[in-house]
Amino acid sequence: MKNKAKVIVVANTKGGSGKSTLATNIAGYFASCNHSVVLADADPQQSSRMWLSNRPDTVSPIMTWDLQPDLALTARASADTTHLVIDTPAGLSGWRLREVINRADKVVVPILPSLFDIQASNDFLIKLKQLCRELKTDMALVGNRIDARTHSAERLRSFLDTLDLPILSYLRDTQYYLHLAAHGLSMFDITPTKIQKDLDQWQPICQWLHAN
Repeated sequence: MKNKAKVIVVANTKGGSGKSTLATNIAGYFASCNHSVVLADADPQQSSRMWLSNRPDTVSPIMTWDLQPDLALTARASADTTHLVIDTPAGLSGWRLREVINRADKVVVPILPSLFDIQASNDFLIKLKQLCRELKTDMALVGNRIDARTHSAERLRSFLDTLDLPILSYLRDTQYYLHLAAHGLSMFDITPTKIQKDLDQWQPICQWLHAN
């Protein structure tokens, strides 16, 4: 059963794939559109909650829950919440994965271009694709920390093309994500002068998130 709030799940069984970076920027995007946003951190590392703790009062507010990570996977948003973004832990599988996908409207999977990340993600992506189709949940992929000039970037493109899944964008490897994260900010919280290329890369992601 889907929530009234739109639920976006960011998932990858592989740790260090950029789930928190993607989740915080998705939450930042929805907040910049004046939506009522909750960012639920179900990862024991609590990177998203640390990001929120550094978020200044001068930008669009994003709420969270004071819950243990495992409870954040299943907690329900309040009636006034329009968008719930869930940052999931590495190794998510079994009934927990099924439960969180069942409540999701959309699932976004970030993947790094290293050979190890590609190999580690393959079985998960096949299972997740089957699960999303069974539960009628939209799923899409995002290439993360991509240097288009490298062989690894081309290897990732070739791999993703075999999966028969939407590939929303390839986000470049830039220090702006790290610099903004240290201050609790997303790409959508600052003037676009220096990050227009990055915002352009985010446009297809934002369009997909808004689509029914």
